Amino acid sequence: MKLKKQVTVCGAAIFCVAVFSLYLMLDRVQHDPARHQSGGNFPRSQISVLQNRIEQLEQLLEENHEIIGHIKESVLELTAHAEGPPALRPYYMANGSWVVLPEPRPSFFSVSPQDCQFALGGRGQKPELQMLTVSEELPFDNVDGGVWKQGFDISYGPHDWDAEDLQVFVVPHSHNDPGWIKTFDKYYAEQTQHILNSMVSKLQEDPRRRFLWAEVSFFAKWWDNINAQKRAAVRRLVGNGQLEIATGGWVMPDEANSHYFALIDQLIEGHQWLEKNLGATPRSGWAVDPFGHSPTMAYLLRRANLTSMLIQRVHYAIKKHFAATHSLEFMWRQTWDSDSSTDIFCHMMPFYSYDVPHTCGPDPKICCQFDFKRLPGGRINCPWKVPPRAITEANVAERAALLLDQYRKKSRLFRSNVLLVPLGDDFRYDKPQEWDAQFFNYQRLFDFLNGKPDLHVQAQFGTLSDYFDALYKRTGVEPGARPPGFPVLSGDFFSYADREDHYWTGYYTSRPFYKSLDRVLEAHLRGAEILFSLAAAHARRSGQASQYPLSNFALLMEARRTLGLFQHHDAITGTAKEAVVVDYGVRLLRSLVNLKQVIVNAAHYLVLGDKDTYHFDPEAPFLQMDDTRVNHDALPERTVIQLESSPRYVVVFNPLEQERLSLVSLLVSSPRVRVLSEEGQPLAVQISAHWSSATDMAPDVCQVSVPVRLPALGLGVLQLQLGLDGPRTLPSSVRVYLHGRQLAVSRHEAFPLRVIDSASGDFALSNRYMQVWFSGLSGLLKSIRRVDEEREQRMGMEFLVYGTRTSKDRSGAYLFLPDGEAQPYVPKEPPVLRVTEGPFFSEVVAYYEHVHQVVRLYNLPGVEGLSLDVSSLVDIRDYVNKELALRILSDIDSQGTFFTDLNGFQVQPRRYLKKLPLQANFYPMPVMAYVQDAQNRLTLHTAQALGVASLRAGQLEVILDRRLMQDDNRGLGQGLKDNKRTCNHFRLLLERRTLGSEVPDGHSATYPSLLSHLTSTYLNAPVLALPVAKRQPPDPGLRSFHPLASSLPCDFHLLNLRTLQAEVSVPLGPVRSGPRSGLSSPRLLPVPALPVGTACVLSVIQDGTLPSAEAALILHRKGFDCGLEAKNLGFNCTTSQGKVALGSLFQGLDVGFLQPTSLTLLYPLASPSNSTDVHLEPMEVATFRLRLG
Repeated sequence: MKLKKQVTVCGAAIFCVAVFSLYLMLDRVQHDPARHQSGGNFPRSQISVLQNRIEQLEQLLEENHEIIGHIKESVLELTAHAEGPPALRPYYMANGSWVVLPEPRPSFFSVSPQDCQFALGGRGQKPELQMLTVSEELPFDNVDGGVWKQGFDISYGPHDWDAEDLQVFVVPHSHNDPGWIKTFDKYYAEQTQHILNSMVSKLQEDPRRRFLWAEVSFFAKWWDNINAQKRAAVRRLVGNGQLEIATGGWVMPDEANSHYFALIDQLIEGHQWLEKNLGATPRSGWAVDPFGHSPTMAYLLRRANLTSMLIQRVHYAIKKHFAATHSLEFMWRQTWDSDSSTDIFCHMMPFYSYDVPHTCGPDPKICCQFDFKRLPGGRINCPWKVPPRAITEANVAERAALLLDQYRKKSRLFRSNVLLVPLGDDFRYDKPQEWDAQFFNYQRLFDFLNGKPDLHVQAQFGTLSDYFDALYKRTGVEPGARPPGFPVLSGDFFSYADREDHYWTGYYTSRPFYKSLDRVLEAHLRGAEILFSLAAAHARRSGQASQYPLSNFALLMEARRTLGLFQHHDAITGTAKEAVVVDYGVRLLRSLVNLKQVIVNAAHYLVLGDKDTYHFDPEAPFLQMDDTRVNHDALPERTVIQLESSPRYVVVFNPLEQERLSLVSLLVSSPRVRVLSEEGQPLAVQISAHWSSATDMAPDVCQVSVPVRLPALGLGVLQLQLGLDGPRTLPSSVRVYLHGRQLAVSRHEAFPLRVIDSASGDFALSNRYMQVWFSGLSGLLKSIRRVDEEREQRMGMEFLVYGTRTSKDRSGAYLFLPDGEAQPYVPKEPPVLRVTEGPFFSEVVAYYEHVHQVVRLYNLPGVEGLSLDVSSLVDIRDYVNKELALRILSDIDSQGTFFTDLNGFQVQPRRYLKKLPLQANFYPMPVMAYVQDAQNRLTLHTAQALGVASLRAGQLEVILDRRLMQDDNRGLGQGLKDNKRTCNHFRLLLERRTLGSEVPDGHSATYPSLLSHLTSTYLNAPVLALPVAKRQPPDPGLRSFHPLASSLPCDFHLLNLRTLQAEVSVPLGPVRSGPRSGLSSPRLLPVPALPVGTACVLSVIQDGTLPSAEAALILHRKGFDCGLEAKNLGFNCTTSQGKVALGSLFQGLDVGFLQPTSLTLLYPLASPSNSTDVHLEPMEVATFRLRLG
């Protein structure tokens, strides 16, 4: 009865709106001012205008009459099916368009005014150094600086250190890439294990020695292969400060292409490993090799409780400017921060590289003489032709004076009298002889310098934290606090150039296939983590933990480490050798398959109505995967559901923390298909052909698309039956434009098809929000008109090609060195166009030789219908030294300013700088870029990291793929020739500014709208459809799963619910024993009973990889701009000023324990309390340790 009332009220409301709009239109016609002015004598043009309006009114009346008739039908039908939620029902209008009636359930958008204040900014002091301003003001003139080629001559006075000695810390380090020229395993076998083995013995020889290490991935592999005695020695070296693990991430990640989920995850993985095995907590960040630096990394390190950090690869002109103004050390602050809570002390290395010739001082010719690995007779020498000399009694005074001169010159670039001198390079210290050469010779130099008080220098080996501690002590502040007079900086350090106009902007796109696979793996890892945590908690609560495959936790851990490994700055960047790329690809695919298994197993348990019927059989999974990949470099192939007389069930997973209305598309074996809801209610569906090429339909496969409303983080259930439901099984109509090409087009009686041999007229697709125009010749987008506006807005697309230079320096994996502006892409033949129209989606596919472009428009209310879905299937395997780009053109007056995201976490304003070469104006785009003016904002959302620029007003330009035949002289020794067929996926969102809303200037912090945030999450966390395997019983008793009792505020993102490893040690021989630091002996916990037949149980127990009952809940409260029009998002969207009641969030589960912690869980931020209400400020990411049960 209640439902009947709702439907009637909704129908009446629509009727009233329709009548009122007609009244307003009539009113406009009657009160036309022109008519009054002319005294009733109509000019002929106005009579025709009036006639047109009357005709429009008649048409509107007819359409309204039609809609009201359909509402009546719906009311009658819904009262007959009053069980489950009402289904969307489309209607075909007389004018040839489809109308989907609004759902009879209201959804609202309610944002608290206080939550809108944040994006307006204006709080707190502006930092002295804003990187955008620095770039605008710097001349970038590259003047020859003498011995320090990219700098200037440095001078000092003889008495500069009379008042305070110069304190020098020489930091031995070895930079180990987890894959670059060799694979991870090959580097480990041939070099890394020898470095770490020598480290243990050589550091123990002299307590004054120090060593710095960063990559936990290598360290963990080595740890698994050393005995208990060596492990104990390592713990002693960490404990007494001789060995420092800096940053402590699984890798030293790329900061341009990596997404913040993956950056956090690899940091947690590394920190958790260090705490469990070494009892170590990293204090300082060390990033010597990433190709440009992001403030996101600074924020994450600060929230992980690190106090200081170091960066190296920054544009040489910025280094020179910072050196000249004594700004190489600064407090790095986030753009939104008004109270310095995000400040972290940052040291920027001043010279060209992190190798020994570029770290002791400004003159590499001299510094190279103090790299004792290069002593005559060795395998490497000094390019400056002056070799090092071993330090003896006879030469120590002269050599020490030469080195001290460099130290003093370098120290003049900094504000304190404490000096950092790194001593290392890639894979250094891999032989005992190098340890001896460096440590003995330097110790002789130190002993000499320290024995001469009149030199006013104290030199020693140190770690990075030794240096920072001494600096804080000298400047009289607590560790991590701002020393007096040191500047505050905000912004980022992209894009990077190491010399001349050699900008490292090519790697933003290099090997886009794997950049895309990275994000697919990330989405699956997040989904698997959340479902596993929920399934394990529900199983524990039901007393069924012994039946559930907790051994899947080992698969989760492996996937975390695979994703972490791929964030390495030669992996996701696309800058490794081809064989290494294959190794990464194989790892990514293996983990992806494992995660699908974890998701399938968790969904199976959670979706069963009667949990007592649950039985885990690893040989016969209850659910099938949604898709499969035959190889690591193949595109996915979607699972085809074989329809039979008995129903087939499909479980649908929504990985978002918001309820979601999405179109779920399934491949089925017959167009004769009915789809029913969980309650058995028939649903309206769109049936489409499945095309294997431009003109060939796949014979026994078609696509069924059904709109489904899914619970937040939940599982829905659909059933598919063989058979037709006339009013609800709605076929798509198809037009194929051949443009004069002699091609046969396959047909199927189920799908109306029209072949048009030659036509060039433009055509349009439309939904409830917009009408979209396409070129009849190219099939590419031309313009958009919102339904409530008369004016069309330009929204063009074109493909372009960049060449590379003919000089010796050419584009490669790292560098983008184009031969000028991009040229239009000219296809050999005109494209075949295929236009599909239907009730729930319509699309245009343009088939070009090197790219298949699909633009899809969803006819659904809410997020899905408010943007255009764009995908480009790119194949440039026959290109020679070319790069394919997609340019989007609009009439937005962006005035040289555009905006790109950093790591999917924050947005950075950019300026097109004419003084810089074209390639310098490209930036990383992990998730979005936008241009805007006072009226509109156009956002390009992306599902994979690519390079982007805005070279003219209103434009956005994305590099889709690059094929380059030569190395670019940065050490790789290969070009980019292993291109794959790659699908790049985007969403294009046009938003209107509300009247009176402020447009932020091009320098202040800027934020996406809530709609934009949601569009990005829809794109990056697609719905997963998992068919129930055919051999299951006819009615498996499935029920949708609603994990959240109340939805999260819609400015909150549940980043992860990550089950923590159990504190368990299972002694299986001497290699595996060894307590966690701080425990006197291995703490033996009962191992839960594991299901019979679980293949990996033994290895799980051996590795101690069992899940605990605790999980890390990681929440992110997003900053958003309220100044863009908020449409009905299709679900109830509210904000709460940052408050969330976690205690009542999970349906059917209690939060038994809740503790706020630092980002990576190493530090408790408060004692566990009974209160489960939490509060987050905008932009903050917070971690909570909790127990669900």
